[in-house]
Amino acid sequence: MSQNLGLTRLAYSRVWHHISAIAPHPTLSTKVAPAEITPPSMGRLASRIAMILMGKHKPIWDPSTDCGDYVVVTNCARLHITGRKYWQKKYYRHSTKPGQLKSLTMDELMGKQGGSEVLRRAVSGMLPKNRLRDKRLARLKVFEGDAHPYKPNLVRFGGKVVGTQGWDAMVESIRETDKKRL
Repeated sequence: MSQNLGLTRLAYSRVWHHISAIAPHPTLSTKVAPAEITPPSMGRLASRIAMILMGKHKPIWDPSTDCGDYVVVTNCARLHITGRKYWQKKYYRHSTKPGQLKSLTMDELMGKQGGSEVLRRAVSGMLPKNRLRDKRLARLKVFEGDAHPYKPNLVRFGGKVVGTQGWDAMVESIRETDKKRL
């Protein structure tokens, strides 16, 4: 007898999520007043992305299986970074030879490789350090601007991409027509 209930193949299917690094977000913002809602800071954004990549938002989540989704992040050139991390945070690398410890500050790294690499490193640090980490990071697609080639893959509800302006009104209209139909 099978131990699975329901449509497990559908539960393991991967969905494409779109996140804009500069769009104001009510739940990830540090401000409470509706007029002062800011874009999510880099840490809050990275932790949310890590949760989606691991699949912790799904009811079938298991730490040993890779059931996460794809994430497309745009507008990383203008990440919202709080405090003085932009000038003080350092990234280290070492070649294992004596005297070869190299360090970069965040502003130098953003100048050389852009905000996408800064966000990728933040998300990488929030994922568990196991053999699934590289597979999960491969599903993260990060772009400096607004353009990306994954627009046809994004989740749509009633023809509108989820998260864009007006998609919640589309959801309500579809729910109302379903109530009338039933």
